[in-house]
Amino acid sequence: MTKRIAFVIPTLDQSGAEKQLALLATHLPPEEFSCRVIVLTRGGPYESLLRAAGIDVRILGKRFKFDPWAYRKLRRELIEFQPEIIHTWLFAANTYGRYAAGAVPAAKVIVSERCVDSWKAGWQKWFDRRLIGRTDRLVGNSPSVVDFYRELGVPEEKLVDIPNGIELPDDKPASSSERSLWRKELGFPEDAFVVGYVGRIAPQKSVRDLIWAVETLRQIRPQCRLVIAGDGPERPRLERFVQSIHAENHVRFLGHVSQPAVVYSQLDTFCLASRFEGMSNSLLEAMSWGLPCVASQIPPNAALVEHGQTGLLFRPGDAVAIMQALRTLIDEPPTGQAFGQAARQHIATRWTVGAMTQQWINLYRQVLRQHPASEDGDFGAESFGAMPESE
Repeated sequence: MTKRIAFVIPTLDQSGAEKQLALLATHLPPEEFSCRVIVLTRGGPYESLLRAAGIDVRILGKRFKFDPWAYRKLRRELIEFQPEIIHTWLFAANTYGRYAAGAVPAAKVIVSERCVDSWKAGWQKWFDRRLIGRTDRLVGNSPSVVDFYRELGVPEEKLVDIPNGIELPDDKPASSSERSLWRKELGFPEDAFVVGYVGRIAPQKSVRDLIWAVETLRQIRPQCRLVIAGDGPERPRLERFVQSIHAENHVRFLGHVSQPAVVYSQLDTFCLASRFEGMSNSLLEAMSWGLPCVASQIPPNAALVEHGQTGLLFRPGDAVAIMQALRTLIDEPPTGQAFGQAARQHIATRWTVGAMTQQWINLYRQVLRQHPASEDGDFGAESFGAMPESE
């Protein structure tokens, strides 16, 4: 008999956690697990992928910071589905889901945390601590995420590290003619050395440091160009910054890209300047494409990029160091090629979807063998308190 898993997540936007959920749900063996994805706020690009795989998707239409109607809908969904496992993702769903799990007392609760959430306010950390008793396992996607929640008070026996997985691309990098055409369409010269960033444009990503580094490097390596694929709250401010330094002809904002592979296949290098991460899907993807990568030396990035072997690392916030690393790749093409080949091989040995899925399967089997955890009560809506905004 299959075991039922209810995945709960705020949205199905095209972002890292949503992608990992979709990859996991569509790769679980259907003869062992039956999945339902419950989305608090809205659907998104991954909804069609899940439905095409025959996975039931329910969207609750959450509208407010604290939406008691969405909470009651979530409880009804859980009561109807009667999952053996409730697996929640990201802060809003982790909070709503653990409260609502009281409606299915026998269910095991697994929480996915995807980042070193130093941004959390005191009240958000209060919710996290309050709900430790309703958590059978808290899973981080890197040791640094696990460390963060250990310091928050989550007991050691509840903490697990399962890294992200990535599908290795079958496509090859663009041909010389395709590269020339793509650069021409962007208004870049044919011999441009194109640095790329793909992902959410948010403050912690430090994209401004990357822009500054590329523009500084252009003074001595004028062939350097930058493309930024993605969207987010920082995009308008960064576009104004690019205009203020008269870099419009050298920096291109591509906006949301439905097929990031088109971008990766054209780049000469990928740069991630984040000040904090969980584990970057974009960095994984770039490495899987065989791109030499330049990344900030924070623990999740250093777990992927071995300095001088699979790419180059720099101190977070050090635009000069970014510039120097990019100059190395421009001046020493064989070094960049060696980094890229080693990066793809590194990803293929450990960070695949198959490896990630098997670790989750092992965890599901483990928690299902255990006796029911001590309950912290069936939290009704009347004791729910003020709730977070959707993520």
